[in-house]
Amino acid sequence: MVVAVAAVVEEEEAAAVVVRVREYDGGRDRGGVEEVERECEVGSSGGGSGKMCLFTDLLGDPLCRIRNSPAYLMLVAEIATGTGTGSGGGGGRGTRIVGLVRGCVKSVVSGSSHGKDPIYTKVAYILGLRVCPTHRRKGVGKKLVERMEEWFRQTGAEYSYMATEQDNEASVQLFTGRCGYAKFRTPSVLVHPVFRHALGLSRRVSIVKLEPRDAERLYRWHFAAVEFFPDDIDAVLSNALSLGTFVAVPAGTRWDGDVEAFIASPPASWAVLSVWNCMDAFRLEVRGAPRVMRAAAGATRMVDRAVPWLGIPSIPNVFRPFGLYFLYGLGGAGPGAPRMVRALCRHAHNMARRGGCGVVATEVVACEPVRTGVPHWARLGAEDLWCMKRLADGYTHGTLGDWTKATPGRSIFVDPREF
Repeated sequence: MVVAVAAVVEEEEAAAVVVRVREYDGGRDRGGVEEVERECEVGSSGGGSGKMCLFTDLLGDPLCRIRNSPAYLMLVAEIATGTGTGSGGGGGRGTRIVGLVRGCVKSVVSGSSHGKDPIYTKVAYILGLRVCPTHRRKGVGKKLVERMEEWFRQTGAEYSYMATEQDNEASVQLFTGRCGYAKFRTPSVLVHPVFRHALGLSRRVSIVKLEPRDAERLYRWHFAAVEFFPDDIDAVLSNALSLGTFVAVPAGTRWDGDVEAFIASPPASWAVLSVWNCMDAFRLEVRGAPRVMRAAAGATRMVDRAVPWLGIPSIPNVFRPFGLYFLYGLGGAGPGAPRMVRALCRHAHNMARRGGCGVVATEVVACEPVRTGVPHWARLGAEDLWCMKRLADGYTHGTLGDWTKATPGRSIFVDPREF
């Protein structure tokens, strides 16, 4: 649901420009928001730097990355242009949208007590902060963040966190230097291209698709103490964008569909993951690539198309808008778990190939036990930084204390709704 903003924040800048922060209005703001998105790249490279940049096409829905969350809000920052009607829409005096930010709130696991008893905490997530290049370093980004934090507190969130690339110095400085956030976790985004040919699956592994209710039972058991595991995992698994949950077990393992029996006596090694269809929410595009790189990538596709039985890796056409499938809920146990995850990732690759995607991606921490089984191309990935801030006074859970100071666990759960 969308929660209305209780008040409008206005503050006069040193240059006598009034910046007004308010809730996004889909009826009149879409054009202005799209203009801001066009001016702001996704990633750390500047649009005019001559370097490759990753751009996102939101397919006409600025709320696509948050609308599946339990509670969400989008704010815009606008200025008066003084002439007619600006890109922000509306009548009377002209206005122009110069910044925006999105946020959502949900309950997630922040720790555990008595072994695997989960401690759930209401946490807020800031994403999609954009400020037009002409209005950066003027306090617009900080103002948007502060107003979003006001709404977070109104909804009862105890913590706020954000994610950015580790080399995005401007973003890191804004949140850690000016907004009071602390560096918290450093997961990696692992990306694998989708080839023109299908990938073969291991005969030593059997893959079973779970019904959403069975997947929920398995996840609540296995991820009970894993940070950021959402309390509403049932809503995630039953969402139309979730394409299924798959379990890998050793070939020959008896499977009668009884998840409770599986939990009571799992095989020596097993793995699980779910697939989320980001392609129907947004598309990506690599811009600024030199011609020689485009030509080389095209050559790999030509060879793969001509002799697919050779299984030659081919680079999809990422220089035009492409879709991706996101792999979430990666987990498992046993010495063979990484091998099982590899089989599941190959299965997801083949799903993405049939779905017309350009890449499959996931996000895991460095010490994730099954990480070694995730096939990926290092050049396509990124090193992320999650920063966190405590919003509430006191501590709801005495056994946990301040989550911002908690020791990292071996895993985190990355919610596909906000990827």
